[in-house]
Amino acid sequence: MSDRVVLAYSGGLDTSVAIPFLAEKMGAEVVAVAVDVGQGGEEMDVIRRRALDCGAVESVVVDARAEFADDFCVPALQANALYMDRYPLVSALSRPLIVRHLAAAAKEFGGTHVSHGCTGKGNDQVRFEAGLAALNPTLKVVAPARDHAWTRDKAIAFAAEKGLPIDVSKKSPYSIDQNLWGRAVETGFLEDIWNGPVEDVYSYTADPSQPREPDEVVVTFARGVPVALDGRSLPAFQLISELNRRAGAQGVGRLDMVEDRLVGIKSREVYEAPGAIALITAHMELENVTVERDLARFKRGVDRRWGELVYDGLWFSPLKKALDVFVAEAQRHVSGDIRMTLHGGRAVVTGRRSDASLYDFNLATYDTGDTFDQSLAKGFVELWSLPARIAASRDARQG
Repeated sequence: MSDRVVLAYSGGLDTSVAIPFLAEKMGAEVVAVAVDVGQGGEEMDVIRRRALDCGAVESVVVDARAEFADDFCVPALQANALYMDRYPLVSALSRPLIVRHLAAAAKEFGGTHVSHGCTGKGNDQVRFEAGLAALNPTLKVVAPARDHAWTRDKAIAFAAEKGLPIDVSKKSPYSIDQNLWGRAVETGFLEDIWNGPVEDVYSYTADPSQPREPDEVVVTFARGVPVALDGRSLPAFQLISELNRRAGAQGVGRLDMVEDRLVGIKSREVYEAPGAIALITAHMELENVTVERDLARFKRGVDRRWGELVYDGLWFSPLKKALDVFVAEAQRHVSGDIRMTLHGGRAVVTGRRSDASLYDFNLATYDTGDTFDQSLAKGFVELWSLPARIAASRDARQG
């Protein structure tokens, strides 16, 4: 029996060409697996048919939009995951989901190898292969673009030679990856980090400098999970989609940054993640209201490490799993409403309310009715500053 290669299939040039290439190079049968994570574009049935037309023996399409929202976007939100304090892990979140379905397809169809279209310069090769190693370490990996120096020119020529049903007449100047959580754009003129992005880079967001009326939205959370918009209960996928639309219309969520890739190089990336940035803004503020001070301080370090692990392709690692337990426990009281104004490229919190709030008006107020006993403060300050006072006296004695 010949080898079977389970291919992460997007429907584009590179992965379409990979089907006959792998069959020819390895003498293998190719099973194409396309996963819908809310990227939009072509109908999934069209993509399924194209894989078969290119020579796949099986073509599987998976509607994983709800799964992606519930199992990947929501945990990232609960961890306030922002790599380098800015990037909401758009591509990094979708890769472990795709890996999960690749491993399942390999089991179902008797796959011996898994293939992806990543190059040796990017992060995604690590995310795919580290994930597969955790889920099924017996699977071998073949990556045509990396392992066989497969360039776009070679791919176009090979497609023409084989008569593949792919339109390659138009080429975007950018490399684009998008899903429900956001959109990533790189390459082309953006590789010169002095060049500013132009408007045609963007798709999820409108120009924030254009005048328009602001949009006010109320997001309701239950244990850190967004469950309603403006009092209307929605599943996570629909809620994120709606916020993408509304926050995107106000230009919220545009990012232009030079980031540290896992492979050791710096890369210029342009992102737009309107729903993600709006939700993380709201969630952080609700944590400010409902999470006790020391827990909140510690969680900020956990959040940063959680985001680094996911960026680095370690979604299935033991440390990530352990941190998931901590984050879930920290969300016990993160329930309530956050009101935001979406306008001019920003999501600005204007109101907070929660039955689990730690904010006590009578303790916080400086007006009549203040219940804070200020007579206790003097002794507290004396004791709090005692170690510093002792150290200062020691230093003065020793000159």
